Amino acid sequence: MSVLTASAAALKRNLASSAKAPRMLSSRSLAPTVNRNDAAGMKILAVLYKGGDAAKQEPRLLGTVENQLGIRDWLESQGHEFIVTDDKEGPNSAFQQHLKDAEVLITTPFHPGYLTRELIDTAPNLKLCVTAGVGSDHIDLNAAVERKIQVLEVTGSNVTSVAEHVVMSILLLVRNFVPAHEMIERGDWQVSEIARNAYDLEGKVIGTLGAGRIGYRVLERLKPFNPKELLYYDYNPLPEEAAKKVGARRVEDLKEFVSQCDVVTINTPLHEGTRNLVNASLLQHFKPGAWLVNTARGAICNAADVAAALKSGQLNGYAGDVWNVQPAPADHPWRRMKNTLGGGNGMVPHYSGTTLDAQARYAAGTKQILENYFQGKPQEPANIIVGLGKYETKSYGQR
Repeated sequence: MSVLTASAAALKRNLASSAKAPRMLSSRSLAPTVNRNDAAGMKILAVLYKGGDAAKQEPRLLGTVENQLGIRDWLESQGHEFIVTDDKEGPNSAFQQHLKDAEVLITTPFHPGYLTRELIDTAPNLKLCVTAGVGSDHIDLNAAVERKIQVLEVTGSNVTSVAEHVVMSILLLVRNFVPAHEMIERGDWQVSEIARNAYDLEGKVIGTLGAGRIGYRVLERLKPFNPKELLYYDYNPLPEEAAKKVGARRVEDLKEFVSQCDVVTINTPLHEGTRNLVNASLLQHFKPGAWLVNTARGAICNAADVAAALKSGQLNGYAGDVWNVQPAPADHPWRRMKNTLGGGNGMVPHYSGTTLDAQARYAAGTKQILENYFQGKPQEPANIIVGLGKYETKSYGQR
């Protein structure tokens, strides 16, 4: 199977408002063809995550329902209605109720409002979906194409944040960090119990499944660790100069790719071609005792199969911050799964791409997308996932 990830050619394109007192409900080149200069009174719905006391104490948590991307005053000054909620599950949720007459929907990968084909059918006024961040797989993109609903995201806003998290996750697995810290918290001290499963990153073969904006940055950050080899699997080869810069070799067969890697990191979008890609069948081709890091999307990996591979020793560790359902249920197998030595779990909530620095970038980017839409100006081509009736990117598969 070919994994369809962000075009490597996109590497050539690189890419906060203060928060006010909130009013919320609780629990590529194509520009809009409709001029929105007369768009006063538009209904804009945002589904964000609840920040609680942390958001009240830290106004830079812009991606929360409390701080509302810092755009409420700006929107209301133009006569728009701005509804913000974290209540997103079920037909009586604020999300589904307000979607029915919203023109613009703002969502986030960190607390996704899942916009299905069925929900799109209930929203006749919906014209624009904006992802505050990167990754729009929570939207039925094919349905958006059919309905000519534009889908945009703030491309590049958190690629550095995620790439850093990937490297951190690799290190904590390879160095057996989590069990070591847990030992200290328990008041114990037995160096041999930790050291017997701790390794150096130097001399290892490390591969990224996907070499787009994030995957390539991961390769850049891993090169100084002096790995034995850096590999990548991507339907689109890196530009020769970019591959040479990081010393990465492309492997065109997925099974051959994973069989060569001591460490595999997943950096590809979720779509039809990548959903459930890492399953029991593929895991059999991994090196015994390999480490796997996934900060892309949880549903790329089969949850039960990963947990079983960790328990059997086929995987020595699994780390990441993305889950196939978010928030993850309390009984999700990834919360407590362990390797044969009682470690190997580096899972955390989905926060790699929502650092305070990233939030400032994706809040500003969201505002710019909205401003362009209101004024009928062209959008930044790299931000357009779905234009008017067609895909404008290959990030979600070769179309």
